[in-house]
Amino acid sequence: MSSPSHAAETIVTDRAQLVQYIASGEKAKADWRIGTEHEKFGFRLDDLRPPTFDGDRGIEALLKGLTRFGWEAIEEKNRVIALSKDGASVTLEPAGQLELSGAALENIHQTCVEVGSHLKEVKQVADELQLGFLGMGFQPKWRRDEMPWMPKGRYRIMKNYMPKVGQLGLDMMTRTCTVQVNLDFSSEADMIRKFRVSLALQPIATALFADSPFTEGKPNGYLSYRSHIWTDTDPDRTGMLDFVFEDGFGYERYVDYLLDVPMYFSYRDGIYHDASGQSFRDFMQGRLPALPGALPTMADWSDHMTTAFPEVRMKKFLEMRGADGGPWNRLCALPAFWVGLLYDDAALDAAWDLVKDFSLVERHALRDGVPRHALRLPFRNGSVRDLAVEAIKIAIAGLRRRAVLNSKGVDESGFLDTLVEIVEANQTPAEHKLALFNGPWQGDIDRVFREFAY
Repeated sequence: MSSPSHAAETIVTDRAQLVQYIASGEKAKADWRIGTEHEKFGFRLDDLRPPTFDGDRGIEALLKGLTRFGWEAIEEKNRVIALSKDGASVTLEPAGQLELSGAALENIHQTCVEVGSHLKEVKQVADELQLGFLGMGFQPKWRRDEMPWMPKGRYRIMKNYMPKVGQLGLDMMTRTCTVQVNLDFSSEADMIRKFRVSLALQPIATALFADSPFTEGKPNGYLSYRSHIWTDTDPDRTGMLDFVFEDGFGYERYVDYLLDVPMYFSYRDGIYHDASGQSFRDFMQGRLPALPGALPTMADWSDHMTTAFPEVRMKKFLEMRGADGGPWNRLCALPAFWVGLLYDDAALDAAWDLVKDFSLVERHALRDGVPRHALRLPFRNGSVRDLAVEAIKIAIAGLRRRAVLNSKGVDESGFLDTLVEIVEANQTPAEHKLALFNGPWQGDIDRVFREFAY
């Protein structure tokens, strides 16, 4: 989840300003970039419990330790709650899940260097604090009430609001981790094509990256329980956005959707003002109950955009949000998958051909069925695995046509090898862990922390 926005403090009174804000993200193809974000669970090596914020071995101590690598501390009420450096940031999810929001980079080679450097830095500091970090989609051992809360104002507001609109919102906040990639578009028409393709294929990414089969030490019946959680978090701000596939979709229709999403807060003068459930439309009229007479700024709008959680989210770029967190190689594979599909014209055409005749019912059947069945979910005359095989082939071809080589003359398509292995074995990361749990681990969930930590 995002830190306070640094958008211009321009007063917002007209819907057209909001449309223009999104449109201003258009970039020439030569300027397209890749921004990768991933979250991970911290745990204490001695008892496997998640670290608190405070204390000699707490999350704040970890953040302060990372400043030795040139990161600049960001404070809220005199507490270090984030870091920034060279266009990247390290932030905290509600229960202390550590997130790297990467810089806008030109290629996947750079992304993998960035991720690898970050994990190396985190491990060096974490070892000193006797902490470890685990990449999965859902906290495999601890109950919701055993998870700590970070001292961030927006999380207090969301914590109070979530139980009013869904049963699993607090689990989403405290017990999930994801990897996502943020990608550019050149025009409204380009955005529409990319939005439709990525939304239709998001369940395929969910299946490939499924890695959240345990809850409180036992199998939970899902392969991506993280994905399932979004189905009972808040119907006002989640889902498949059926209107994206309707005639006339564009920037204006997405702005209207966001204006219908209830607010959480307005961040002003270092304070999060609770506006949960209130209307941004009223805010634009100076009628927000939380701030009577006040008008929103572009910073308020930028913040509000981060409080919608659909499968694909648009800001000044598109965010792919369907994947569980995981190990280093899958943190590189996720951006490679989507860049291969969306940043090459021939690949984008082929991907659209793959999904263009999906019906609304079929898109929802994929979204609803994949969390439990992943690649084995039946689809038409085959399965999701068949769709995944085709999507990966298209992505590999797209990356090869991009022909972005590293110093050894290798293109980006190799980053998809781990996904090729998953579909060839027809075994998701979740199913691999379940086989270990039911076999060699003999039902001991603690083994996952030892054997799969970064």
